[in-house]
Amino acid sequence: MIKQVQVSAPGKLMLFGEHAVLYGRPCIVTAVGQRMKATVTLTDEPIFELNAPDVAVVHYQKLMHELGRGEIPKGAKFVEMAVYNFYNNYKSYIKESGIQVTTTSDFSSQFGFGSSSAATVCVIKALSQLTGSKLSNKAIFDLSYLTVLDIQGKGSGFDVAAAVYGGTLYFVIGGKVIKPLNLPYLPLIVGYSGIKADTVDLINQVSRKAAKFPKVIDDIYTSIGELVLQAKKAILKQDWETLGELMYLNQGYLSALGVSSGKLESMIHAAREAGAYGAKLSGAGGGDCMIALAPSKSKNGVEEAINKAGGQTIDVKTNVPGVRIEK
Repeated sequence: MIKQVQVSAPGKLMLFGEHAVLYGRPCIVTAVGQRMKATVTLTDEPIFELNAPDVAVVHYQKLMHELGRGEIPKGAKFVEMAVYNFYNNYKSYIKESGIQVTTTSDFSSQFGFGSSSAATVCVIKALSQLTGSKLSNKAIFDLSYLTVLDIQGKGSGFDVAAAVYGGTLYFVIGGKVIKPLNLPYLPLIVGYSGIKADTVDLINQVSRKAAKFPKVIDDIYTSIGELVLQAKKAILKQDWETLGELMYLNQGYLSALGVSSGKLESMIHAAREAGAYGAKLSGAGGGDCMIALAPSKSKNGVEEAINKAGGQTIDVKTNVPGVRIEK
């Protein structure tokens, strides 16, 4: 049996369907080229050890039978719970081994690219390989999604799906639908607002608004869901102009939900004025990233406009492969 494996998984960018995806409507997400890497080793002593220098976790240790108990450092939660869930579900494969995990990331967690979900997927994929349990992608998704829910309490799982499957996906909450949208490329520009958003806080804000105006907010979710269906068709046709129009419409709904911000709006408006087909925030909102779709002739101008508006354009490949064994 092999004793060590290195696995990598991509981050994600939400293209369409933020917030509404939590209430049963579809979304579209793409995997990005910034990857999380995990080196996972089976050891002889029944001890779990994590080294994750990117999140200031070094030589964090626990006995295997104490996983999931007591205080867990913020930077260790997803990896520890991933190991705990795998250990509980596939203990016969691990037997009396210990597990050592070292993670490194191509991207900063501040960008909101889904680093926690990518790390979770990496660990479960690695343990699947090391133990010979050979889980399917859907089984890896299910166990990773369970881990995210254990920690966050809420979440649709689209970031987990992007990490597992890669590419660009049409997705419905909990993996009820995970449909790859096969396309050669996406002409996206990504701008970072410089503000780190709190996803759970934003979800709760929208939830409170829905409790006050249930019919209004539900109608917005339904409209976003219909818009996602149109976006799916436009992506498959590579009809970028229509896709851009739909991005602006989706942004309007997100503004109505109260999850946009002055900074994001300035960056989106700047992209529009510079000739983008479309632009919108990406993710929970409040900060993190916006995305713009632009013809090649306008790309440099759109990037410059986003930067002048106070954003920071980031070189991001999209539509990249999902979780994979590196060595």
